Order: sequence, then structure tokens, then C-alpha cells
Amino acid sequence: MTDGTTTENQISTHASSPFVDGYLAYLLAQASSRISREFHREVEASGLSVTEWRVIASLAGSDGESIGTLAQLALTKQPTLSKVVQRMEAEGLVERNGARRDRRQTLVRLTRKGRELADSLCARALRHQQAVLEPFGHDNAALLIGMLKDLIALHPPAPPLGDGG
Repeated sequence: MTDGTTTENQISTHASSPFVDGYLAYLLAQASSRISREFHREVEASGLSVTEWRVIASLAGSDGESIGTLAQLALTKQPTLSKVVQRMEAEGLVERNGARRDRRQTLVRLTRKGRELADSLCARALRHQQAVLEPFGHDNAALLIGMLKDLIALHPPAPPLGDGG
């Protein structure tokens, strides 16, 4: 039944346990932190920071993203991301070009070197994901991913500020 009593019963049932044991935002953050930490060791061993990995992963399969959109995708504040992109550009991993439809907007794209690194790291990330989800079985893993995508779609980010980057 989805009349709200299930949620109320779950909250009252868990009254004797810590609040965070049943708090969705906390559980998502803990799961993300623990799972990410495992893979981030591989990222750092490849010579990238976590933010650089997030940029590469966000640009993989993309024709380019604005700095503002990329900041949202990479879960990084725009000023920090701009510095990271400059460093990555100097390393030959990304390039910045004006957008076709709006010359004031800068698009960030992977270079050939960046795409090769992205291909390698994304394949490793998918193997890590498979290992994390394997105990749940294929159907439950697909259900979890689908539900998380739906949850994200129901709570879109605020529009990027100062998207000229």
C-alpha cells in the first residue's frame, strides 16, 4: 500500500535505531562514498585526480559539454572545474572550443589521448560496477540502476550559473 503508512511505519519501527539507518540521502551518500573509494584507488594509480576522472567519465561518449554542465556532471564547483579543465588541457586530455550555436559558450571535449584514457578507465569502472552489483543478481542490479535514474530525473539540478566558462 502506498498511502504513506508504510513510510510512517518504517520510521516508527526504526525509532530505536539511529535516524541515519533509514534516511535515504545518508544511505545513498554512504553507498556512493564506499563504492567510489574502491574505484578511486585505480583512478589515482593511473595518475588522475577524482575530479579529473569525473570530467573524463562525463565527457566519454559526448560531443562536448559546457563548463557549467560539466561542473554539474562532475559534481564540482565551476571555479574549481575551470582550473581542472585548464590543467587537463595542458596535459592534452581535453580541448576547449566555442559552441557552434553560441560563440560565448565554451565546450569541453576529449582529445584522442583523452578518449583513449576514457575508454580504458570506463572499461575498468564497468568491471568494478559489475563486481559491486553481482551479489544482487542481474534483475535487481538493473532495477536499482533504473530506480536511481528515475530518482535523479525527479530531482534535476539547478541550471548552471555563468555557463560561459
